[in-house]
Amino acid sequence: MTDFLTEMIERRTVRNPEFSALVEAALHRRELAHALAAERRAVGMTQTELAAALGTSQSQVARIESGNGDTKVSTLARFAAVLGLEIEFHLKPSAPPEKRARRRVAAHPR
Repeated sequence: MTDFLTEMIERRTVRNPEFSALVEAALHRRELAHALAAERRAVGMTQTELAAALGTSQSQVARIESGNGDTKVSTLARFAAVLGLEIEFHLKPSAPPEKRARRRVAAHPR
């Protein structure tokens, strides 16, 4: 038996094959935000102190740490830098080579 969320993702993926990848990316961002919050607490820094270092408000730090928003990667990188951390990026295949879509990107008109 599947739960409501799994069922909804499956239905949306039928309409938009990229939907499940979007959900997975959002989950990874949420995990990163939660990890950054844990690191902040581990070093004994308050949300207010972090906010001051970032030039933002405590409520914005709380929103970032909740992982519920679509926080920009550059913001997460600044958050990590204040804690003396770096965010590392890497590419990995999401499907075998023969199943990966080959798309042509239209050139932007100048």
